[in-house]
Amino acid sequence: MTYTILCSDLDGTLLTTKSDVSKITISEIERIKDKTQIILVSARMPKAMRYIQKDLGIIQEPIICYNGALILKGNIEISSTIITTSQLEAIYNLAKKHQIKLGLYYKDEWYVEEDSERVQKEKKHTKVDPLFKNINTVLKEWKKKDVGAHKVMLMGTKESTDIAFSQLQKSFSKELNIYQSNDTLIELSPKSVSKLSAIKELLKKNETLENVISFGDNYNDIDMLQHTGFGVAVGNAREEVKRIANVTTLKNTENGVAHYIKQHL
Repeated sequence: MTYTILCSDLDGTLLTTKSDVSKITISEIERIKDKTQIILVSARMPKAMRYIQKDLGIIQEPIICYNGALILKGNIEISSTIITTSQLEAIYNLAKKHQIKLGLYYKDEWYVEEDSERVQKEKKHTKVDPLFKNINTVLKEWKKKDVGAHKVMLMGTKESTDIAFSQLQKSFSKELNIYQSNDTLIELSPKSVSKLSAIKELLKKNETLENVISFGDNYNDIDMLQHTGFGVAVGNAREEVKRIANVTTLKNTENGVAHYIKQHL
């Protein structure tokens, strides 16, 4: 099967380091990009994806941001789905109860209340600066403008994150996608969208999911890997992801995506 579309997650997958693609990955994408559309699919905000697009020479292609909640092509907004302010207020109250910090994301805006090691890490990895503002104030402003969040990040301790994850699932599992990125981080996005739903939205009339090869490593990649024409897990992927993928390639730190492209595409 010849795949005309390649969709790849970024963190832990296409990125060899925490923030950049390697020269070998750039070279392999360069080799196939004239015959294969390359679409970056991530939980990141647009600004944190554009520089990677530029490095790969695919700035003209669409990007799927925030796990599918925002799809852009250049400055054109193809699709946007938000978490409402009423939902955000309930999440904020739950977070405060457990002394968990929130990060709110809308388009290219990233709001946090205070600096922390986690915020600095995110800033370093994504090359984006946060806006420091009281979350309650942000929510009031968003309510007036009738906007919400494309993504929420909850940052706590292992203990507080575990408790919050359980409570969020109980309260919001029907409305939100709830991903535990690691022991201290939870990501929330609208339930009606996913990486897979965003890929479907970008398919042209003569294309189907069978035309798509996808690469990923984490829980939010499972649907994409499972339902596209061919799903490839990187060697560092979670075991659940490896189990549903068609094959497993090398780790992201070993240029797993580039290695697979070189061998098979």
